This record gives sequence, C-alpha cells and structure tokens, in this order.
Amino acid sequence: MPSSPTQWSVGDVVITRVDEIALEGQGRWLLPDATPELVGAQPWLDPSSTDEDGEIRVSVHSFVVDIADTRVIVDTGVGNGKVRENPAWNDLDTEYLQRLAGAGVSPDSVDLVVTTHIHRDHVGWNTTVREGLWEPTFPRARYLTSRTEWDFWASQELSADQERMFADSITPIRQAGQLDVVTAESAVEIADGIELIPTPGHTPGHVSVRISSAGETAFITGDSMHHPVQLAHPSLCCGADVDPLLARRTRELILSSIADTNTLLLGSHFTPPTGGHVESTTTGFVLVPAPAR
Repeated sequence: MPSSPTQWSVGDVVITRVDEIALEGQGRWLLPDATPELVGAQPWLDPSSTDEDGEIRVSVHSFVVDIADTRVIVDTGVGNGKVRENPAWNDLDTEYLQRLAGAGVSPDSVDLVVTTHIHRDHVGWNTTVREGLWEPTFPRARYLTSRTEWDFWASQELSADQERMFADSITPIRQAGQLDVVTAESAVEIADGIELIPTPGHTPGHVSVRISSAGETAFITGDSMHHPVQLAHPSLCCGADVDPLLARRTRELILSSIADTNTLLLGSHFTPPTGGHVESTTTGFVLVPAPAR
C-alpha cells in the first residue's frame, strides 16, 4: 500500500484515494473471461494490474472528494471485523481509519457517504464497533444510496452472508436516522458539482459519481468497471453482475461518452495508478494514466 495518500485535482476539487486492501486470486470469479492471454495482449496495462501469472489484481479503496465546504466519501470498502463468506474479506484488521487520518480526514468531518451499490466490499466501513455494537463510523454524515438499489434489495430473499451485511453495515445507519434514499433514475446533484449517475447492470440501482469543477470533470466508476482490461474489452462481465447484458451496454456508453475528453476516470477497483484518461484506438479503448498531484 502507498505510504502517503494519492490525490488528484479536478478544477477546485481534490479527490483522494484511501486504500483498504489489495486483492489477488479473485479474478476467476470476478471477471471469468479475463484470461491471462487476453489480459497479456494489452501492453498498455500497468504492471500493477496483474500478478506474475497474468491473473488480474484489484484494489479496494474509497475516494474522498473535497469540494467547497463539502466532504464526500464514495464507498467504504469491506470493513474490519466483519464476518464474510469470502475469505479475502473475512474478519479484516486493516489500518483504513489510520489512512483516512493520514489524509487529513476525521470521521466527524465527513458530510456525505455515497454508496454506489449495496455490496459487501462497498459498505463495510459504514459502521464500526463501539461498546459491542455496530454504529455509524461517520457520525455527522448522511449516507446516500439510490432508491432503485434500495427497492431491489428490499425485494430479495437474502443469503445468510447478505443478511449479515445488512445487520452490521446498513441497518445501524438506518436506525441512527442517517440513511437517505435518493431517486436517481437520471443524473441527480447531491452537492455543488457532484452528481449521481445511474449506471445499472452490476446491480439494478448502481450509480457512479460525476464531479465537475472549473471546466474539468472526473468520473468514479463504482462497479460499472472492475479492471482496466474492460476498456479494451467492454464485453468482459463480472460474475456478480445481476444483468450482464445491461452492464455491458452501460460500460460501453460510459466509455464512448468520456473517450478523448478531459474527463478523469477513477476506477473503484483499479490498482495504482487508478486514474487516467480514456483514449480511443482502432482496436478499442485504452487508459492513459493521469499523474496524481
């Protein structure tokens, strides 16, 4: 993990990546068709994005967005001490809160927490244990999720692991009165210069985050993309996509809309360098890294 925070400037906005964990050995289920041969055929990919066997690597991190007087965290990772079926996520003990502090972020300085979708690796630090109870990590924040996402999960028969996720990471913020369900069937502004953009497919109510300031733009993917190889092959779908065909169409729309522009693409699971600009080529899209400041 980097020893110091990684930050980008977008107009007057500062976006900081705060790392939780790096994951290896997840590629077989995450992107089943991203074979080492297919991935190895993309010479523009950063070496950090694969292991020595050519299997994809991914990262779990948050983005902290500081814009004017508003501080937003986009997704909160897996969390410490959470019982999860995936061994890579089970009962973690990371220095995530210390890394937040190292980036100058105290829990009570956060105004908004955006949940791109309700999956176990995106909601975990919503809560921490205090006196044996799961309580909101960010005591002043409003926690936002889309209404479509909320309604989808409310209609599902949950697995035991999903029930644990709701019990330890969602229900406590709702009981604390800090959960806001936002209608996001089209772009909706949640703070000055910050919009939720509907990007369905991975889940029905999945949203990405668009940040605009002083003529510059950034786009935080959430799980509309998991790995940069999906720029070259948007047809590569995640094993956890609820609607793979829609996920592919969404990914293609995102890439075609921001290619060859000044939009900074920030991958919610991209290993460093994490951020870059999408450029079109005769064979597909590539990611050109954007230097952090």
